[in-house]
Amino acid sequence: MSDSSPLPPVRLTSEAELARDALAAPLLSRAARLARWAGPDTRVGAGGELVEEQLPAAAAELGLTGDEAVAYASEAWRVAVDAGLVEIVDEEEGTVAAGADLALLTSGAPQDVLGVWLAALETVLADASVPDLDDLVEAMDEGGEIDFSSLDWDPEAEAEFLDGVLGNLYLLTVSEEGPGDSPVPLPALAASMIVPDDMGEPTNDVLEQVSDAMMRLDDQFRLLEPVGLVDFQPVDEALMADADDPEAPAVVDETDVSRYGMVRLTPLGLYGLRARLQEAGIEAPAVGDLSDKGADALLDGTSAFPPAAAQAETEQWLTRREPLPAARELLAAARGTDEGAPLRRLRCQQALSLVGAEAEPALREVLDDPQLGGLARVWLAERGAAEVPAPSEAMVFWLTIDTVAAQLAAEGNSEELQGLVEGLAQQHGGFFATAWRVDHPATPDVLEAMGRLHPDKKVAKEARKAAFKARSQQAG
Repeated sequence: MSDSSPLPPVRLTSEAELARDALAAPLLSRAARLARWAGPDTRVGAGGELVEEQLPAAAAELGLTGDEAVAYASEAWRVAVDAGLVEIVDEEEGTVAAGADLALLTSGAPQDVLGVWLAALETVLADASVPDLDDLVEAMDEGGEIDFSSLDWDPEAEAEFLDGVLGNLYLLTVSEEGPGDSPVPLPALAASMIVPDDMGEPTNDVLEQVSDAMMRLDDQFRLLEPVGLVDFQPVDEALMADADDPEAPAVVDETDVSRYGMVRLTPLGLYGLRARLQEAGIEAPAVGDLSDKGADALLDGTSAFPPAAAQAETEQWLTRREPLPAARELLAAARGTDEGAPLRRLRCQQALSLVGAEAEPALREVLDDPQLGGLARVWLAERGAAEVPAPSEAMVFWLTIDTVAAQLAAEGNSEELQGLVEGLAQQHGGFFATAWRVDHPATPDVLEAMGRLHPDKKVAKEARKAAFKARSQQAG
C-alpha cells in the first residue's frame, strides 16, 4: 500500500464499544484469565514462557482440550507477558506476579483497554510472520537446534508481506468503492500483493505464487482471528485434498470463491490497523477527526475525502455548532483565490445544504460578495426564499468556472464532469467567447479541460482557443 497520499477516512465505532470487543476477543480473554491464575508457584523459562510442566494446568484453567490445547495455552501466556498482564519478578528463579496492566482490563478507561489489546495484537502479528511449526521441526538438526538458513525464511520480508496485505485489506475496507462490510476473497488479497497492476493475463508462475501466498495467508488469518482483528472463513480443506486419495472429500464447486477463504476486518481490526498505520507515519484519518476544528480545517481536510465520507465528517462538525454561526464560519473559510479555493467552496456549498433555514441571514450577508454571491443565491433559491436578486452575467460565468474547477479537483476527468461540460456548451451558444474573459485564476485550466473533455471536435477547438486567450490575458 502506498503512503504517498492520505487514505480515505475510516468510520470507527466508539471507544467504549471497541473496548468491549477487545475484552471479548478470545485470545485477550484467555491471556487475562491466565494472568489471574498465575501465582507464587508459577514458573517460567528464560524467555518468560511457562515451563513445560505447567502448560497442561494452564490449558485446563482455560477449559481447553485436544491436541492443540497446550499450544493455545502457551500462546495466551505469551500474550499475557507481552501485554503487561504478567510481570517476571525474578528471572533467575523464574517467578511471576500480576502485571500493572491487568487491572486496566477491569478498572481502566476504554483507551487503556485498547492499549493492552494493541500490545496483544503486536505479539500475534509477530507470531503470524514465523514459519509453520512443521517447517520448524523439519529444520531442526540432530542437536535439536533450528537451522534457520534451511527455511528460506526472511523475517523482515515476511513481516513486510503481512503488513502489506493488511494495508491493502484496510484500504479496500475504507474505500467507498470497496466491499465495505462484505468479506474479501483470499485469492484477491493474495493477488493484490503478487500480480503487477499492468499485467494482463497472469502467467502460470504468477498464479502459482498467488496460490502459495493464499495458503500462507490462510495460516496467518487463522492466527489473527482469535485476537479480534478479522472475521475469517478458512480455505475449504477439500480443495487441498489429494485427488487420488479415495478418502478425500468430493469437491462440490471449485468456482465458489468463498471456498478459497474469505476475510474481513472487524471494527476492532479497523481501529488496530489505523493505529499501526499512524505509528508508521502514514496519514490515516477517521471520520470525526475534524469535528472540533475550525471551518477552514474542515473544508481543507474534506477536500480529498470521497463524497459520503465528506458528508459524514461535515454532519459531525455541524452537530457541535449552532446553524447561523456555523454558516458564517463556513462562508468565511470558503473565500480565496488559491488553487484549493474552488474545491473549498464546493465543500462549503455541500455543507450548507445540510443547514436549515436558520442560516439564511448568513447567506444574505454575502449576496454581493463576488466569490460567494453565486452559491448564496443558489442556496436561497433552492429553499424558496423571497426576494433573491438575480445574478449578473459576470457572476454566473464566474460561478460556472469555479464549479468546473472544483469538480476537476475533486474527480478529475470523470463522466459526470464530461456531461457538465457538454451541457454548458450546448446551453450557451457563445459560452467560450465570454468565458475566456472571466476573472478567475482557474479560467485557463477550466477551458483547457473543457477542450479535452468535449467529444465534438469543433467545440473542443473553440474551448482550446478560449483557453489560450485566457492564459494570454492573465500573463499580460
